[in-house]
Parts: sequence; structure tokens; C-alpha cells
Amino acid sequence: MKALLIQPPVQDFYDTDVRLQPVGLCYLKAAVRKHLSDVEVIIKDYHGGCGRRTVAVPKELRYLTDYYPVADKSPFSTFQQYYHFGKPFDEIEAEIAEIRPDVVGISSLFTPYYREVLEVSARVKKRPNVPVIVGGSHASAAPESLLSSPNVDYVIRGEGEKPFVEFLKYLKGEQGIERLPNLAYKSRGETILNPISDNFPIEELSIPDFSDFSPTSYALAGKPMTFMITSRSCPHKCSFCSVHTTFGHNYRRRSLESVLEEIELRYRQDYRVIDFEDDNLTYYKSTFKELCRRLIAHFPNREMEFVAMNGISYLSLDEELLELMFQAGFSHLNLALVSSDKTVRETTKRPHTREAYLKVVHKAAQLGFKIVSYQILGLPNETLESMIQTLAFNARLPVLLGASPFYRTPASPIARGLDLTDKDYVKARLTAMAVETDEFRREDIYTLFITTRIINFLKGLRLSASTDVNVLLDCSWADDRTRIGFALLRLLRETNRLYFWTTKGLRENEKFEPEIFFRVLKQAGVIRCQNGQRIVVGNFHRPITWERLPMNYPAAS
Repeated sequence: MKALLIQPPVQDFYDTDVRLQPVGLCYLKAAVRKHLSDVEVIIKDYHGGCGRRTVAVPKELRYLTDYYPVADKSPFSTFQQYYHFGKPFDEIEAEIAEIRPDVVGISSLFTPYYREVLEVSARVKKRPNVPVIVGGSHASAAPESLLSSPNVDYVIRGEGEKPFVEFLKYLKGEQGIERLPNLAYKSRGETILNPISDNFPIEELSIPDFSDFSPTSYALAGKPMTFMITSRSCPHKCSFCSVHTTFGHNYRRRSLESVLEEIELRYRQDYRVIDFEDDNLTYYKSTFKELCRRLIAHFPNREMEFVAMNGISYLSLDEELLELMFQAGFSHLNLALVSSDKTVRETTKRPHTREAYLKVVHKAAQLGFKIVSYQILGLPNETLESMIQTLAFNARLPVLLGASPFYRTPASPIARGLDLTDKDYVKARLTAMAVETDEFRREDIYTLFITTRIINFLKGLRLSASTDVNVLLDCSWADDRTRIGFALLRLLRETNRLYFWTTKGLRENEKFEPEIFFRVLKQAGVIRCQNGQRIVVGNFHRPITWERLPMNYPAAS
């Protein structure tokens, strides 16, 4: 039997060029190799490393053309074109026909891209009698959205290793379908959901099989990168997160020995960066400290770099752990403040405090970490004022701002009771800015998103001393990016309008609300750069007469 596992392409305004390694499929391949050695498994990544091409914006997202109207060449740009990231569907169909699999499994991780999964499944079905099974986070949360297609035969909900092995046994005629754990399927026009059962114990899972890829297939800053998972699930219960839909509520972790064994293997395989994709990597601090100590001893010259792009909970960090992490080879920290407003944190069940966050940020900056702090814009229980408060709070700290407009994820606690439609699924992405309430409009979210770009532009300046923003506005800048940024900021100060910088000249950004931007700067008072210098911004807004509007700025090249 030959099983083909597919990571499908995605379509969106942007793509993340890292974090594309299909580690979940590689876990499935390793499980099959261990339990069914007579089954051949081939993994195809039709997303990463396959380029991009422009495609039409789906009708559900066409309202966004008013927010992303032109190709902005400024440092504050957001999005413009809608792309297909990955191999074209016709080429995928041709490859599947050439491989001639007996069964095809497709990964459906992210809700807004479920249609791409359905398109790949339709191409599989061009060859008759090939069953299609889909798994992943979206499959676990909304199996009916996939099984409603005539081209999807089965769905695995929850963790996939044991269910996939048992499913292959079913295809081989070794057991009945009714006993298959976690399986969803169609019978006489009805959707049948078999009960969710425990996966193989985490210590019995084979390490992911990356044999379908070379170490150079995925890279970070030019260095071969691979993913690693040391635990599954999360002990926290944040209302906007759907991790428990896939991994359950039982937080499990691997032994130190097995983690170190895998790291050593990846080093021998020529990987030089490991991205820990755990949902809560440092929850058991003492264990993670010991892991760092062993990494320091094993790679004394920092031969390996470690990152945690999925984020680290600052509640589980302390000074000793930060020092050990830095010595072990961590250089970046992705933190999730979500909101500095105590009420918002409590209603979203975030078990965190602002004081703990500040301690971590100050110590990490002192050690030399590059820090990104993520804020969710537009949580249903937020107000515009609370979002401004959080943005201003982080602006004063030596962190880059990572703003993520809120979207509803199926099966997350915050979406329970909502009858989400296909349209909602397509809009479940940060680029959609899909959620508006009585407290804020889409223009407000968009303006705050642009504001983070402007603040990060200022935070990235390599200043030798603290200064006032108005002094910087009057400086001459040699490099084009900085020159363009300050030219647009001068216009914003003098006209109360932000402009796009395009190949055809300036064009006003009509969806940007300057007064919200000025409120953020006034509340912040100062912006702390990444190198620790301060920029006074509280007096940025200095309107002058319309006659002084300079309209002779050159077009972008």
C-alpha cells in the first residue's frame, strides 16, 4: 500500500516564509513506519518553496480592497495583492497521478484555507477509487465543513498518529470502521463521529521522519531549520485558543532524554536551527532550565540556534531561565501580552499579570534578546481605549510590536454557541479584520495595525542618543526606506493625513484615522527603540495651514 500525505498550498494576502515544515505529517509517517512497515508513505509539501502567483480575491474578502487598494512602497505598508502560495493545482494533480497512491491524506491546519484542501481533494478524485482523509486543527474543529464535500471521504479529529495507523489497518481489511478512534465519515447521507480516544503515549511516539526533505528545504536566516515539539496541549484555557480541540486538555511532555536525543540527531543531519513549536514550552520551569543547561554543555560554542516562534508564556519565565536560554542559543523572544487591560485578560482567561510581563521584558532586553510582543486587536470584549492603552504601553518598552487583528476560530471557547458559516471560515484570518463591535469599527483596527508599523519603524532606528521625534523629522536621511518613512510622517504631522507611497506618486490612505494614531502617541509619551534609546513622541501632532502641504514628493521607484 502507498499512502501520500499532502501539505496543500494556501491563498492569502501574505504568507509566512518560515514555519512551513509539515511536522505533523512527518509524525504520521514515523508512526506508520513503526507500526505498519509494509506501507510506503510519501510526503509532499505543495506549500513551501513553490513560489507564488496572483489570484482573484474571493468574494467574501472583496471589502478589503478599500483597505489594501495600492502597492504601498513605504515602511508602513500592509497588503495589496491576493496570492496563491504554493504549487499550482494543475501541477499537483499531475504529480498525484504520477505517484499513483492508494490513499491520500491532506493536512487542514488553518480554517481560512480549507477551500484549498477541498480543491486538492477534488484533484485526487480525478483518479477513481482513491480514498481521501483529512486531518489537522481545522479538521478537528469543523469536520462537517470538509465532509460536506463529495471529494472528502474521512476526517481524523484530534491527534492523528494512532487514528491514522488504525485507519490504514481498516483499508487493509484488518478491522471495521465503527471501531476506528477519532474518525469522522459519511454513512447513508449522515455524518458519523466516532468517539475521541487517547493517542499513543507521547513517549512512544517516534520522532518525525523528515526523509522526504533535505535540511536546506526550510531555513531561518540562511541556516537549515527544523521543527520540534517537546509537549502537547497547554495547561492554560485562553478563550480565543483552540489548541484543546486538537490535543485535548491533558498537557503531556516528553522526557529530557528523548528531547536531547532528537536535538543531537538533527545536528548530525546538518540542521542548525530548531524551532520549538510547543503551545507552552516553558511551563515546567525546572525541567526547561535543565534542558538549557544540557544544551549549553553540549553546544558550548552555540553551534545550534533555538527559537520558539509559536511564542513563550512570560508567566513561566524568570531571570535565571532567561539567562540560561540566552547562553543555550536563544536570541529572540516571542511574547504574547494580548492586552495590558486587567479586565480583558481576566475575561479571556489569560493567567498573566502586567508586573510579571515587565520583569521579563526588562531582564530579556538587558541580556540582549530581540523581543516581539504580540497584541490581539479587536477581541470582542475590548474597547478602542483598552487597545490604545496596550499599544502605548508596549511602545514605551524595548520590544517590537506584533499586532494581530482578532478572528474567530471554530471550536475555540470564545466562538462556542456561534453558528459559523463558510463565509466566517474564509474570514478567519488576521488580514480580514472581520470582527466589529459596538466598541470599535474596522477602520479603528486597521488604524491601530498601521500604527504598529509606524511605531516599529521608529523602534528600529539605530540612534546613538535619545531625542525628540520632531528633531528626527527635520533630519536628512541617506537610505531610501528611512527617508520615505519620515517624509510621510512629516505629511501626517502637517496635514492630518497618511499617504501611500506608490510608483505613481502619493495617494491618500482614506481608511486611516489620524486622531487614533495621535492618541496612541500621546498616551505613550515616548517610544523605546530596540537599542534602548528613547524618542519623545507626545508632541508629535503639530498641525499647520493647508498652504504648507508639500506635494512634490517623488514617486516610488
